[in-house]
Amino acid sequence: MSKLLAVTACPTGIAHTFMAAESLEKAAQEKGIDLKVETRGSVGTENELTEEDIKDAHAIILAVDTDVDEARFEGKPVVRVAVAEAIKNAEGLIDRALNMEATSKDDYVEKVQNQKKERGKQRKGFYKHLMNGVSYMIPLVVAGGILIALSFLPGIHAAEEEGSIAAHLATIGGAAFTLMVPILAGFIAYSIADKPGLAPGLIGGYLANEIGSGFLGGIIAGFLAGYLAKAVKTYVKLPKNLEGIMPVLVIPVLSTLGTGLLMLYVIGTPIEFVMTSLENGLQALEGGTGVKALLLGVILGAMMAFDVGGPVNKTAYLFATGLLASDIFGPMAAVMAAGMTPPLGLWLATIIAKNKFSKEEQEAGKAASVLGISFITEGAIPFAAADPLRVIPSLVAGSAVAGGLSMLFNAGLRAPHGGVFVLAIPNAVTNVLLYALAIIIGAVVTALLVVALKKKRSSTEAA
Repeated sequence: MSKLLAVTACPTGIAHTFMAAESLEKAAQEKGIDLKVETRGSVGTENELTEEDIKDAHAIILAVDTDVDEARFEGKPVVRVAVAEAIKNAEGLIDRALNMEATSKDDYVEKVQNQKKERGKQRKGFYKHLMNGVSYMIPLVVAGGILIALSFLPGIHAAEEEGSIAAHLATIGGAAFTLMVPILAGFIAYSIADKPGLAPGLIGGYLANEIGSGFLGGIIAGFLAGYLAKAVKTYVKLPKNLEGIMPVLVIPVLSTLGTGLLMLYVIGTPIEFVMTSLENGLQALEGGTGVKALLLGVILGAMMAFDVGGPVNKTAYLFATGLLASDIFGPMAAVMAAGMTPPLGLWLATIIAKNKFSKEEQEAGKAASVLGISFITEGAIPFAAADPLRVIPSLVAGSAVAGGLSMLFNAGLRAPHGGVFVLAIPNAVTNVLLYALAIIIGAVVTALLVVALKKKRSSTEAA
């Protein structure tokens, strides 16, 4: 029996990584193929491929959107695709891998070099670098947000009592939030320039905090630091006997100096003005007319569902999390409500209209329900990929309703993640009953639209 290996990895390492692995494992099991999948997620590498595994394998499937160590697969046939391809077409990938033949060392080296050139072009993309920063920032956002939310458990003003456990929880959570922007900037720069970009990126992110430009300034600092470090590495040349000081002295000092001066003299003032205006505008929306709040929630909600975990979704999420440190909690509530709605609505649709979904889709609906209550929007991907023209508009509409109602109900959320589990934390959510109602209504709207738009399965399809 042929043995295949696979590696799955997405930029954030939270959902797509494991969904792709599950899809490949299921397809291999159905075909009677021996498959081992290495996942490179947010918690690190799991089920790591050994030298013995690689030696015995017929071919390797790399379903990755980030760089992985390919040198270990020298001489083995490699199928390299985006992680989404493994979710949508696992069976086809396995067939491709089985039909491949081993390559010679020279052919393999040439192939890897071509792939590296292609990935080099991809690395120039804004989204890849941004997502690298976001993936390292998310644990800080989640840990800090949950701990700050827990600090309100004894009472809304409990953290003001010096030396209390609530005060310490707030301090620890605040430390995580303080590191959020520097980590975002540092790992954006790391994605662009590798290790030389890390120091100037972290320092640029710290300066973004200091000058009040927030997460937007952090993003700019990350890109500035990364490309400056890359430029110094490329264009500054030293005698051969001094090349050793480039990564530890020349690159970090020059790129940090350039990033710092640009942040303080050029970037800082306009970005601070933009962020201050944005915060003032949101505060005005929160205290203003219901129509303005509704409109903001509708926009954020639609963004969360538009690409179910993609760049538009992440932009809305990053926008909302960046405002938590400024004590603006309405957008975070709207974003999480809208992010929970797509998988919950699809689960509900599979229950109320079973004749429009296969047995496999009905099982996927059960899994989507768990992902939905956990605020993992990616649970909707299998349905959206299978029928995008009907499903995606339904998701966008339901999430827009959930986000709009959340803002209209003046709901606020102090924790940036956690799904329904944060609803049980006292004072973590304001107007909690109305907030839950917004999520339920959004899910129902999604379900009804999906049911209305999807065609009934024929008797042959049902079989």
